[in-house]
Amino acid sequence: MATTEDLTTLWDRCERVVVLSGAGMSTDSGIPDFRGPNGLWTKQPDAAAMFDIQTYVEDEEVRKRAWVGRRTHPAWSAEPNAGHRALTTLQQAGRLGPILTQNIDGLHQKAGSVEVLELHGTIWETECLTCHDRVPTQQTLARAEADPRCLRCGGILKTATISFGQRLDPDVLDAAIDAARHADLLVAIGTTLAVMPAAGLADMAKHLAIVNAAPTQYDAQADVVLHEPIGEVLPEVARALG
Repeated sequence: MATTEDLTTLWDRCERVVVLSGAGMSTDSGIPDFRGPNGLWTKQPDAAAMFDIQTYVEDEEVRKRAWVGRRTHPAWSAEPNAGHRALTTLQQAGRLGPILTQNIDGLHQKAGSVEVLELHGTIWETECLTCHDRVPTQQTLARAEADPRCLRCGGILKTATISFGQRLDPDVLDAAIDAARHADLLVAIGTTLAVMPAAGLADMAKHLAIVNAAPTQYDAQADVVLHEPIGEVLPEVARALG
């Protein structure tokens, strides 16, 4: 069984390290994941409809439910946890390159990390699905409308996040692929590595390490696998290398 020391040793001998973070990265900040025992889709299977772009566009009631959820989303008050802060320490020490994240909460940036590529977009902006005008989400929420429309063209509004059926931003995806292909080590943290194309990044680096509560389909090919708390593993690595 691998240990945090094994991860630290592998990290230390790799010059170019990138991180791929998923929902498990933010659970210690009070933001639930999707597929875990306490995940959003585990507890509310019908909530998945709000994350399908075709359903969202066609069903006004789904959009209204989505906006109710956005008003109370824990991201608005969440603070970076020990794992986020540890990655910032490693970046500042020159021991970590870009952070490729599937998360939409902005907590990596709030912790002070730079070079954060948001593969699945951000909850902090709202985008019109017709004219693609963007405004801060808090500005949209302040209108207190059940199904707000674009003030520029009247189109349907959605947070600037990627739903099922939507393409990832090609510039962001290309940058993430480039970072992964040139990495000596990709550390997948808090992700089940089940959602493509983000999961495919795990195939691209020379070495792969995984820190996740549950097993993933990539465990067998990883150099190091830790099913330990992220908030304990990453600070220990940062203390050793930061």
